[in-house]
Amino acid sequence: MDILGLINCFIRVVETGSIAAAARAQGVSAAAVSQSIARLETHLGVRVLSRTTRSMALTESGARYYAKVRHIPGDIDLASQAATVEAAPQGSLCVATTAAFGRHVLAPLMPGFKAAYPRIDLELISTDRSVDHRLEGVDVSIRIAAQLDDRLVARRIASRPFMFCASRSYLNQAGVPLTPEDLKHHACVVFRYPTDGRFLPWGFVREGRRFDAPVNPAFICDDIDMLAQIAANGGGIARLASFVAQPLIDSGKLVTLFEPRDRSRVHAEPEPMELYACVAERSAMNAKARAFIAYVEQALQSQMDAVGARFDALGPPGVE
Repeated sequence: MDILGLINCFIRVVETGSIAAAARAQGVSAAAVSQSIARLETHLGVRVLSRTTRSMALTESGARYYAKVRHIPGDIDLASQAATVEAAPQGSLCVATTAAFGRHVLAPLMPGFKAAYPRIDLELISTDRSVDHRLEGVDVSIRIAAQLDDRLVARRIASRPFMFCASRSYLNQAGVPLTPEDLKHHACVVFRYPTDGRFLPWGFVREGRRFDAPVNPAFICDDIDMLAQIAANGGGIARLASFVAQPLIDSGKLVTLFEPRDRSRVHAEPEPMELYACVAERSAMNAKARAFIAYVEQALQSQMDAVGARFDALGPPGVE
């Protein structure tokens, strides 16, 4: 009898809240999960779950058992790491990331990561919704500060500029905002979080204090690339991560606002995008997760070093 497998199945049922959810998380049928719970109960000689067609709850015996065994999968993983500390990281790794970061930044890095760690089988989830590490089997998620969850262990891995951009045709018609406060007089192209309906705030820092600029939403969307295209085609001013904006700036479709050379009159800087790598708990920071996070962190730092060298050579762009 695979008692460890039965225990792991029981833990998944408790943490996901139902047999059906545990089955989805493990990629098996609900009947298979029910059979595993029944075998565990036979082995223990007590019922661990009280089940009806509509609900499920731990029995008193089940609650005591869960409190004793819930740490076992993590302990086994840590023991495996200790035994194979010299071996190359291997096995499956599921990473969740926001759609735009995944598309523009993470995807181009993944072939290099696979070449460096050929024994890691990588699965990527690209979405702007909130993902549940335990329910969806996510090992690492890449999140911005606004998406951080107190239930996760987060480590800052990089910072990227936010860039305020518009097309020349829009600025020729509507004028160029000189301060963040001027944005309320302009057509703003804003991102709405799909999880809770909030607008992504347009943050600035002035004299060490953060504040949100007033916005006048002309277009609202939950897809960053759509917002970028709206702005590039004259729809208004957008706040974009540099990895989304820069190709459109390089092609001449967008120009930037509030550049460093303008700050003597603006007296404010756009708040940067802070990127974090998150795991469900410290024991989830295994060899695979550490290898992935370290690789991405180093790649992002190398990109920023290259960007800094480029702008040192060319000088900052702006509206002419």
